[in-house]
Amino acid sequence: MSIHPDKSTWDPRWEEIFRNKQWGKYPPEHILRFVARNFYHVSDRTKVRLLEIGCGPGANVWFMAREGFAVSGIDGSETAIRRARQRLTGEGLAADLRVGDFADLPWANASFDGVVENVSLCSNSRNSIERALTEVRRVLKPGGLFLSSFFTERTWGYGTGDLVEPDGFKNLREGPLAGTGFCFFFRRDRVPELFHDFTDVTVERISWTVEGERHLIEQLVITCRKPAD
Repeated sequence: MSIHPDKSTWDPRWEEIFRNKQWGKYPPEHILRFVARNFYHVSDRTKVRLLEIGCGPGANVWFMAREGFAVSGIDGSETAIRRARQRLTGEGLAADLRVGDFADLPWANASFDGVVENVSLCSNSRNSIERALTEVRRVLKPGGLFLSSFFTERTWGYGTGDLVEPDGFKNLREGPLAGTGFCFFFRRDRVPELFHDFTDVTVERISWTVEGERHLIEQLVITCRKPAD
């Protein structure tokens, strides 16, 4: 799922997490809405190419393939990709799944109509996120759409770990990201700066509470478009 914040390489902690934890069977609502609103109208869905970076065990890939789109996915975890392949094969579905690095995507320029990522980029340093966004822009077709989501600084666990960079922590001791390595928490006012190479940038917030409303978890959901040539 992530690129290590110090070395810009795969963080093996995620391989351990995917080996020992079953999660991510169904896609979140914002992924469903993004795909439905932007691509359901296409008469031949096999002509629509969609990519997920940080696909994990394949919940979103499974959904998009089940809906008839031509789907690709990438994750650093061999275990996650193997599980995704097994799920798709077991249901008679197919996708182009790769083990690899967000910051060096193995697809040609202008390959995809849409790209999605769900709280995967936030497992990376600010520098690695910028590199990954450059790659996303490269593989999108002109006018292609991108959906990205980040945990915000209001999320339970922020500040409970070791500070690595502004709003970036490792060894979080509390919250949903405890034990997952590095996390970059995103602030709303950083959106224009980080997504400056995209157009039609919109931002929504989704949030929920846990433990009887004791703790808040919040995400920014960002949608944008690669400029048309």
